[in-house]
Amino acid sequence: MAAVLRDLGSCEVKHGVRVSVVNVHSDGIGNPQLPKRFQALKKRRTRMRWAAMTAALVALAAITAGVAMFSRYRARSGLLAPEKSIAVLPFENLSSDKENAYFADGIQDEILTRLSKIADLKVISRTSTQHYKSAPDNLPDIARQLGVAHILEGSVQKSGGVVRVSVQLIKAANDSHLWADTYDRKLTDILSVESEVSKTIAEQLRAKLTGQEEQLIVAKPTDNPEAYDAYLRGLAYTLKAYSRPINFLAAQKYLKEAVHLDPKFALGWALLSYVDARGYITTVLQPTDALRDEARQAAETALTLQPNLGEAILAKGHYYYACLKDYDTAVLYFEEARQSLPNSSQIPESLAYVTRRQGQWDRSESYFNEAERLDPRNGNLLTQHALSYISLRRFPEAVRNLDQVLNITPDDVETIALNAAIAQAEGDLPRSSTLLAPLQPTGETLGALETQVYQGILERHPASIIPRLKEILARPDPALGYTNGKLRFWLGWALEVSGDHAAAQESWRQARNELEHFLNEQPGNYALIEHLALTNMALGDKASALALTDRVIAAVPIEKDALSGSRSLEILARVAAQLGETDRAIATLQKLLSMPAQGALAESVPLTRALLRLDPMFDPLRNDPRFQKLVASPQ
Repeated sequence: MAAVLRDLGSCEVKHGVRVSVVNVHSDGIGNPQLPKRFQALKKRRTRMRWAAMTAALVALAAITAGVAMFSRYRARSGLLAPEKSIAVLPFENLSSDKENAYFADGIQDEILTRLSKIADLKVISRTSTQHYKSAPDNLPDIARQLGVAHILEGSVQKSGGVVRVSVQLIKAANDSHLWADTYDRKLTDILSVESEVSKTIAEQLRAKLTGQEEQLIVAKPTDNPEAYDAYLRGLAYTLKAYSRPINFLAAQKYLKEAVHLDPKFALGWALLSYVDARGYITTVLQPTDALRDEARQAAETALTLQPNLGEAILAKGHYYYACLKDYDTAVLYFEEARQSLPNSSQIPESLAYVTRRQGQWDRSESYFNEAERLDPRNGNLLTQHALSYISLRRFPEAVRNLDQVLNITPDDVETIALNAAIAQAEGDLPRSSTLLAPLQPTGETLGALETQVYQGILERHPASIIPRLKEILARPDPALGYTNGKLRFWLGWALEVSGDHAAAQESWRQARNELEHFLNEQPGNYALIEHLALTNMALGDKASALALTDRVIAAVPIEKDALSGSRSLEILARVAAQLGETDRAIATLQKLLSMPAQGALAESVPLTRALLRLDPMFDPLRNDPRFQKLVASPQ
C-alpha cells in the first residue's frame, strides 16, 4: 500500500522536513599535475571548507525545520479552524415533557442542515457534535477538537402549540458572544425560525450566499405541522446507533407517518428511502424484495416532487449502491448531490464505500479522510474506516481508529469486540480474551456475541458461552429475523467443538429450517446463503453446501465487488476443507490470503495465517504440506 502512503504524505507532511539532496561534484582534488605539497594543502583547505559547509548546513537545516514546523503549525491551525466555520451543539430541551427531546434534536439538525448547504461555510456534521453537552464550559477545547472557529448553542421549549427557540453564536477562541436571539412562534410557524437563524448566522460569518443557496435555506419542506413533527421523530431515531433494528424500525414508522400525512413531503420521502437502503445493505432490517422496492419508490417520489433536492438525489444514489449494487450509477448520483450539499460528510463517506467495493482502496482512503474532516467524531464513520484497514490487514491503523471511537463512546460493546477480533486475527488469544471477558452482548450486538463464541472455539473451550446462546435463542427476537438462524449455526459449532455431537446436529437442523424459511423471502441476502451453506456443510450435505457456495460466488463475483466478493471465497475454503475438497480449499486460501478481504464470520475480520493455525474448521488440512507451508509463511 505504498501508493496510499504516498497519497497521504502528499496531503500533509507530519514529521521532519523534506530535504533535497544535491550531488556535489569533485573540484579536481588529487589532480596528479599539481605538486604534492599543494595537493596536501588543497586537501586540508577542502576538509576545512567541508567542515564549515557542514556546520552551516546543519544550522540552516535547524532554522528551516523550525520555520517549517511553525509554518506547518500555523497552516494546520488555519486549515482546521477557518474563520467561516461552525459547529452546532445539541440544543437543550427546556420543555417540561422530557419526551420532547426529539423536537430539540430536530430543530438543531434542521438549522445545521440549512447551514451545510452554504458552500462558503465549513459546517461540522451533527454526528460529531451530538456527544457534547448543550452548554459546555470548555468551548475553546471543543472548537479545537472539531476544527471550527464558531459554536452555535441553543435551547428549545415546547408547550402546547407554542415553541420558544433561543440561540447564541459564540466565537470559540475567546468565548465571546457575537449574536443571540429568542424566537417565540406557533408550532405551525417553526420552520421560519430555522430559516431566520440560518440566514443570520451566514450574515454574521460573512458567508457569501448564491441565489440557489438562499432559496434552499428559506424553503419549507412541508406546510403540515403534524407531518413535520412525525418527520422530526423519525429523524431523531436515524441519529441514534446504526446497528440497532429497533432504531431503524422506529424511524421507518414515523417517516411513513410523515409522508402519509403529507404525500408531497419530498424531504420525508428522501429520508425514508435512505433508512430503507441502509437497513437493506446492513441487514439491520430484513433485506426483503419489499424493502428494496420501498426504498426505490420513496427515492423516486422525492425526486419527482423536488428534482433538485440534494437529499433526494443522495437517497437515489444510496438505492443504487445498497440495493442494486450498481456502483457506477451510484457514484453519478453522489457527485450530483455534492452540488447541493457541499458540507455533507455523507457524500465523501458514500463515495468511500463505493470505491472500496470497486477495489479502489487508495481513493476510498482519500474519501474517508475527506469525510472525517467534516465529521471528525462520527463513531460509525471511524469504524468503517477501521474496517477498510482490517480488510487490508493493516491492523495497527485499524486499532488506532477504533481507539478514537472509544474516546468518544468508551464502553461501546461492538468496538471493543472488534478490537478483540483483530487480536484473534493476530493470534493473540490472551489479549482478545481479556477484552471480551467483561462484555455482555445480546442478539442486537450480534458481532460482539459471535466474536465471544469464536473466541471459545479458537481456544477449543466454548462451554462457557453455550448457556448464553441458549438463553438468547430460548426467547428469539422476531425483529432479528434470519439472524436467529445464524445464532443456531454458531450454537451448533460451539456444541460440536465441546464434544456434544448429537446436540450440535440438532441445532444445525433447526438452523437450516429457519434459514431456508427466510431465504424464500430474501433471495438476495448473501449473508444468509453463506451461513446456510456452512450449516449444510456441518450436516454433511456436500452437494447443497457447494451449490449454495457457488450461488454466492456467481451472484457477488470479486471482480464486481472487491469487498463482499471475498466473503464467498472464505465460505468456499471452509466448505471445501470440511467436505474433503483439499486441493480446492488450499487453492482458495492461497488466493484469499493474497488480496484484501472481508471476513465472512464474526466481526468481518478476514482470514489470516494466525487464524488458520487456530480455527478447528481447517483441521482436515493440517497434515497437508501445502497447508503447513501456507500458514508458516510471513503475513
